[in-house]
Amino acid sequence: MTTNKMRVGLVGSGYMGKAHAIAYRNAIAAFAIPQGQLQCEMLADATPELAEMKAQELGFNRSTGDWKRLINDPDIDVVDICAPNFLHKDIALAAIAAGKHVYSEKPLALNADDAKEMTEAAELAGVKTLVGFNYIKNPTVQFAKQLIERGDIGDVVHFRGVFNEDYLADSNLPFSWRLQKQFAGTGALNDLASHLVQLAIHLVAPIQSLCADLKVVHQQRPLAQGEDGVGNVENDDQAHMMVRFANGAQGTLEASRIAWGRKNGLSFEITGTKGTLIFDQETLSELSLYINEGNPQTQGFKRILVGPEHPDYQAFCVSAGHGLGFNDMKAVEIRDLYQGIVHNAPLWPDFRAATQVNIILDSVVESVDKRAWVEVEQYDGEQK
Repeated sequence: MTTNKMRVGLVGSGYMGKAHAIAYRNAIAAFAIPQGQLQCEMLADATPELAEMKAQELGFNRSTGDWKRLINDPDIDVVDICAPNFLHKDIALAAIAAGKHVYSEKPLALNADDAKEMTEAAELAGVKTLVGFNYIKNPTVQFAKQLIERGDIGDVVHFRGVFNEDYLADSNLPFSWRLQKQFAGTGALNDLASHLVQLAIHLVAPIQSLCADLKVVHQQRPLAQGEDGVGNVENDDQAHMMVRFANGAQGTLEASRIAWGRKNGLSFEITGTKGTLIFDQETLSELSLYINEGNPQTQGFKRILVGPEHPDYQAFCVSAGHGLGFNDMKAVEIRDLYQGIVHNAPLWPDFRAATQVNIILDSVVESVDKRAWVEVEQYDGEQK
C-alpha cells in the first residue's frame, strides 16, 4: 500500500517525540523532499491541553488527547509511536487494523510474543513498518558496514559493544514507570542493549546463542515528589552478555543506566583477521581503522573523519570534520520512512527485524533464569 504523500500522526511528544518532530523538518530540507509530500498532520498526547501546546511547539497542524482518534483520522497515512513501551502494542495493532503504516520507537514490544503478534498483523494487512534503531543510520556506521562487507578487515572474529549512560546513576532520582516491568519490560536491556543487539546483527551476523547476567543495583528509589515511601525497582540497571554469531564470531555486549559520567556511551570494536574497527558515538563522525599492512614501524590506527564521500553525510554538510548529530541520524531514518511509504522502497529495520531483537532480549532473561547458555530462535530470515 503506497500513497503520493506521507501525512504523519505522532503519538507522544516527550524526548523522542520532539526528536522525531525535528527530524521531519530536517529530512525535508536535507533530502529535498518536495513541498507537501511530507506533512506533520496530527499530534496526540495524554491530555487535549498538552497535545495542543505540543502541536503548536512542534509544528503539527492538529492535536488530540486521544490517540485512537488520531488513528481513525482519514488524513493520517503513518502512525509514529513515541509513547511509553507498554503502549506500543495497543497503538500499533489499532493502527494496523485501520490500514495505517507504523513507525515505532524501540523496543518494539515488551516481549517477543507481543512483537510477533504485531509483526504478523502488519504483514497480513500489507502495511509498511519501521522501528527506530537510529544508530545504524549514522553515516559512520554505514561506512563501517561497507568496510566489513568488502573485506577490508578480513573475516570478523569478535564484536565488543558497550552502551553505558548515567541517567539513573543517582539513587535519589524518583521511582517511575521505567523501573516497572509491566510498563517498561526490562531496564537497561530494553533501553540500551537493544541498540547494541541491532548493531551487532547488522555489522556481524545473526546471534545464535548467548549467556547473560542482569543486575539491579539501586533496588529502591523514593517516590515522586509529594509522595511518601519508596518504590521497588523491578528491572535491571546493568546487563551483560556473551554471544556467538552465525558466522562463527564471538562477542560481548554490556549496557548500564547507572554508569556515572557516561552520557551517550555507545561504542563498539570489531576485530577481523586483517584489521580492527573502533567507533564511539560521542565522537560519532569519526572511525578508527587498523589494517595489518605496510611497514611495521608506521603501522597504527588511522583516524577517519567521515565526510561527503561517505553514505548520507553530504545531505547535511559539504565538508568532513564538521560532524553530524543525533537528530541527523533521525532525519536519515525519516528519509527512509518517506521513501518506503511514498515510493514503495524496502524499509529496514521493520517489525520483523525488531522482533528478532525482542527474541534476543527474551533469551537474555531466559539465560539469567537458567544460569546457562541458551540458543536463540531465528525469526527474521532477512537480517542485514
